[in-house]
Amino acid sequence: MRPYRFLLLLSAIAAQGTALAQEDPRDPLEPVNRAIHGFNEAVDRVAMKPIAQGYRAITPGFVQTGVRNFFSNLEDITVMANNLLQFKIEQGAGDFMRLAVNSTFGLLGVLDVASEMGLRKHNEDFGQTLGRWGVNTGPYLVLPFFGPSNFRDTAGMFVDRNYTDPVRHIDDIGVRNRTAVLRVVSRRTDLLDAKAAVDMAALDGYEFTRDFYLERRQALVYDGRPPRAEE
Repeated sequence: MRPYRFLLLLSAIAAQGTALAQEDPRDPLEPVNRAIHGFNEAVDRVAMKPIAQGYRAITPGFVQTGVRNFFSNLEDITVMANNLLQFKIEQGAGDFMRLAVNSTFGLLGVLDVASEMGLRKHNEDFGQTLGRWGVNTGPYLVLPFFGPSNFRDTAGMFVDRNYTDPVRHIDDIGVRNRTAVLRVVSRRTDLLDAKAAVDMAALDGYEFTRDFYLERRQALVYDGRPPRAEE
């Protein structure tokens, strides 16, 4: 096959794939979402990924683990609040025990003593709470800097960040900002390998990210037992 014919074939396949993607009823804002996704990818490529790689290279592994555990312990406040809002009393009690144990014996969460004691970590947020009580997801939405979301989860993120995130309530602005930056860098570092695998495997990174996000969020709302979709 001549080179120009091969390029034409690739263009036709790409155009067909884009047309099919635009028909996804979950993503009526796809042109805008794709543009924001491209912006986020550029920011990640230029800034976040190099910073995360540098952090991994110069920071000892045990320090990275301690930082990760510290922020995971703070996150348990949000998890506990949303388990209680969903009337998952037993899980909420477990979250409280995790928080108490790790904040004391675990040196403010730097050591994850609770997991070693068999206190399982949960994953809950206000977006899941809204879904638990029947609020629809709304259209898929890509947020600048924050990435994949939807209308419901965006509202949930706003509530969590403003009411149950301890970092947002640090009075000293300098300390608050540095803590927030460290959290972002730690999370991005944890995703280095997974992101690299996605970039290598996914033909359409936007579509892969969207489908993965929506399916994962549905599974989280229904605790791994989502209703069977109609054909």
